[in-house]
Amino acid sequence: MSSQGSDVHQRNDGKTADRVFRIVAYGCGTFILVALAAVTLFLLFRAWPLIAGSQSQNSATVESFTGGLAHNFWQYVGPLVFGTILIAALALLIAFFVAVGIALFISHYAPKRVAAILSYVVDLLAAIPSVIYGLWGGLVLVPAIYPFWKWVARYLGWIPLFAGPAANPSRTVASVSLVLAVMILPIITSLSRDIFLQAPRLQQEAALALGATKWEMIKLAVLPFGKSGVVSASMLGLGRALGETMAVLMILSPGLKYSIRILQASQSQTIAANIAAQYPEANSLGVSTLIGTGLVLFLITFLVNFIARKITEKAGA
Repeated sequence: MSSQGSDVHQRNDGKTADRVFRIVAYGCGTFILVALAAVTLFLLFRAWPLIAGSQSQNSATVESFTGGLAHNFWQYVGPLVFGTILIAALALLIAFFVAVGIALFISHYAPKRVAAILSYVVDLLAAIPSVIYGLWGGLVLVPAIYPFWKWVARYLGWIPLFAGPAANPSRTVASVSLVLAVMILPIITSLSRDIFLQAPRLQQEAALALGATKWEMIKLAVLPFGKSGVVSASMLGLGRALGETMAVLMILSPGLKYSIRILQASQSQTIAANIAAQYPEANSLGVSTLIGTGLVLFLITFLVNFIARKITEKAGA
């Protein structure tokens, strides 16, 4: 009887623990949804004076921000959206292949001791605050990289993207994109490395046993396994690039144009850096305008993550 009573007591304890865990899990999931809804409502509430305000007041506020370059909110936010996406996309393009290469080197080529050191360095780089990257970019990279951008403009200037003359100092989209690429490189590398290390060992050994070279084994067994994870890592890095503020603010010479000339100054600006630059001197309607641009950035980030989720689902199918 005592053993039966003990079994019943253990089952009851198990059910209680399962119930508590289920409540905690539901609470955590609900908290995420509540936090997302709270951010959305905050942005809508603070941007409402812009949405419901008179056209003349909104135009006057926008004109004061831009010096007459834009006359309404959409003329104002359009170039900012273009600049944000352009800079983030260039940063991802620069960082992606380098990050995957470093991750593959750490996971499959480097000796264990070297791999451990590189993994530590990568994780350390991911933890460096963005303001440090901004200082490095503004004080070291911008002066040092001008000769290279000048060379690019001279010999590749026939490509619209690299049309010159190259600005000196190089406070341009190209320099900012390079700094952001260095910022997101550790994030993509770290996550990709962990995914590649989890690739099924039996499939790798089977490919080698059938006569595949190491690169062929990676192409057949490792990369297909890690495809969805690498996409997720890339979107995480892209999200950081889209929302980066300080590094862009400290390096880029801002402009309000739809321009792809990344070697020239005063062409583009990002939404996040523009908010940081304009907020201290903005009046109440100006703050609403800036928060309206923040709402646009929020929607862009949400859309990017939604698309990434769909790509990940297809890759994992």
